[in-house]
Amino acid sequence: MELYYYPLFRHSQKVLLAMFEKQLSFLPRVTDLHDPLQRRAFAELQPLCRLPLLISNDGRQLPESSIIVEYLDQLVDVGSKLLPDEAPQQLQVRLYDRLIDNYLSYPLLQLEQQLRLPKELQQPLLQRQLENRIHTLLAQLEQQLEQHHWLCGESFTMADCALIPSLAALPTRFNLLDFPALGSYWLHAQLRGSWMLVQDEVEQLLQLQQNGQRTS
Repeated sequence: MELYYYPLFRHSQKVLLAMFEKQLSFLPRVTDLHDPLQRRAFAELQPLCRLPLLISNDGRQLPESSIIVEYLDQLVDVGSKLLPDEAPQQLQVRLYDRLIDNYLSYPLLQLEQQLRLPKELQQPLLQRQLENRIHTLLAQLEQQLEQHHWLCGESFTMADCALIPSLAALPTRFNLLDFPALGSYWLHAQLRGSWMLVQDEVEQLLQLQQNGQRTS
């Protein structure tokens, strides 16, 4: 399999987590869509130009992180079972996966874009609205984690693959000390072997970028 991804993107990290949890080997195709040449080459393969993208062994193109994770979970029985077999538990995993992508990861992206703007172009009202949305979902996740070790039970699932990269990207203005169960979850998530491997990928890319800046 070939995986087109960018280690700094949360949805790419989500798929990398699943890959490592399933103990799958793949050909890494690190793609920087901010680079015009790489973007043009990738657009020829995938016109929507969205990462991540998995090319399966039989040549099928699978975009969208949740679809890729579900495919990987069906592909092999080894490693973590990322989607439970029982329908009610499976529905809960899918629910939290979508909640995290839509109401945590996406508002985080919007907030990051706001904070990168020059001060005079930032919109304080929009920032507060985004912060409130994020805080609301964090409070819901706190309630869920008061009952479970991982997000949807005692086993690591696709919902955790979605949540961990978003927690890693939380701005310092969100203090996890305000969410004891979520803070405890984050502490043991950082010790998960699959997340350590994702962090290795992130650090390698950052090191390459720093080396490139020094030589340019």
